[in-house]
Amino acid sequence: MKNVTVSMDDAVAEWARLEAARQNTSVSRLLGEVLLDKMRHDDAYERAFQDWMHRERSWASDGSPYPPRSGL
Repeated sequence: MKNVTVSMDDAVAEWARLEAARQNTSVSRLLGEVLLDKMRHDDAYERAFQDWMHRERSWASDGSPYPPRSGL
C-alpha cells in the first residue's frame, strides 16, 4: 500500500471527514474506496465500449426507406 499526500479545498476536506465518520472509516480509506470504485467503473466502461466496437455487425441497409412510425 502506498501513502500519498492529497490537497483539496477546505470544504471538500470537511465533507470527507464527515462522510468518513458516517461510514465509520478513515478519510484515507474513504478516498481509497472512492478511487477504486471509479477505477472499476472506468475499466468496465472501457471493456464494454471495446466489446461493442469489435462486434461484427449483422445488420445492413439495402437502401430502402425506413418504415413509417405508427400513431404519429
